[in-house]
Amino acid sequence: MKTRIFYAIAALVLLGAEACIALFVHDNFVRPYLGDVLAVVLVHCAVRVILPGKPRLLPVYVFLFACAIEAAQYVRLLDLLGLGHVPLLRVIIGGTFDWRDILCYAVGCAAAALAELFLYLRKRK
Repeated sequence: MKTRIFYAIAALVLLGAEACIALFVHDNFVRPYLGDVLAVVLVHCAVRVILPGKPRLLPVYVFLFACAIEAAQYVRLLDLLGLGHVPLLRVIIGGTFDWRDILCYAVGCAAAALAELFLYLRKRK
């Protein structure tokens, strides 16, 4: 139960940070890059609330999920489905493919994996 609460709080904090970035930051680094890094960490934390066990490959799965979203942007999936006019879906899926986003997702997933390793080693002591 403590694990779920920890990850739920972390997910809420990250969601708040993402909302602040989306609403108030209009630069060339934090919004496009740090926002993507934090987004995958947010997904990681949200999944850990649902799956509190030790999913060792979760960072890999989150990375693949993020890449699938990026691929959906590349093929313009929302437009193909006739849903390109729905603002909420545009925010969730995004609108522009960029290879740098995939690099940011890799950095975020690596950070999540390192944090998991740190927490695991700390518990073992």
